[in-house]
Amino acid sequence: MDEPRPRVQREVVSFVRRSARMNPSQAKAWSERQHWVVPVPPRETSTSVAPDAHVDWVAAFGREAPLVVELGGGTGDVIAAVAARHPERDFIGFEVFEPAVASTLSKCARAGVTNVRMVVADGVDGLGTLIDDGTVTELWTFFPDPWHKKRHHKRRLVSTGFADLVAAKLAPHGRWRLATDWADYAEAMRETLDDHPRLVNCHDGWAPRWQDRPRTKYEQKGGDAGRTIYDLCYRLGEGGCT
Repeated sequence: MDEPRPRVQREVVSFVRRSARMNPSQAKAWSERQHWVVPVPPRETSTSVAPDAHVDWVAAFGREAPLVVELGGGTGDVIAAVAARHPERDFIGFEVFEPAVASTLSKCARAGVTNVRMVVADGVDGLGTLIDDGTVTELWTFFPDPWHKKRHHKRRLVSTGFADLVAAKLAPHGRWRLATDWADYAEAMRETLDDHPRLVNCHDGWAPRWQDRPRTKYEQKGGDAGRTIYDLCYRLGEGGCT
């Protein structure tokens, strides 16, 4: 008789995994742009990253350049647009939803960019394991899941522990850009990050909307519902942001 397989203990994560079914255009982009998807070995769960995983990002991009990292970028509106404006930088996107990654690949191709690489994995796991300390020029966490119910607040991405990780990964004077359309989450972000010993609020309050960030359908939906968009920008060390 076969031994029963041990039950996998799933970790508390800041996202909900959705169906991996792709439409024809997504499947085409996924097939044609696989070389932009960096494979990494998982732990037990499919979105995790094995603790001994490693990526040579210089080899992955074919050059050495300032690194920008986006966690949970959805269908790629921001990373494709900003990468097109900044060909001198390299962009790494972490996203667990494969159809969203396929859409990102398609948008990058249409924008003519080649400086984006995607990883299908939990961004927190990937950031901690695959990115060297002190190497990230910018980190983006735009519109993370707000987890409205109080009992689910422990699943929110922005926490003191996550801020410790971000501070370790940022290069000197590196920036962490955030945005949310939920007021209570925005206030919680401010309270957590303003008190962090290694991070400085670039604007001594809410940041102006970052002009490089295109207005996504998600952001438009929040605005149409009457919600205020809150931007924040922090950096490692002292000094202002531009």
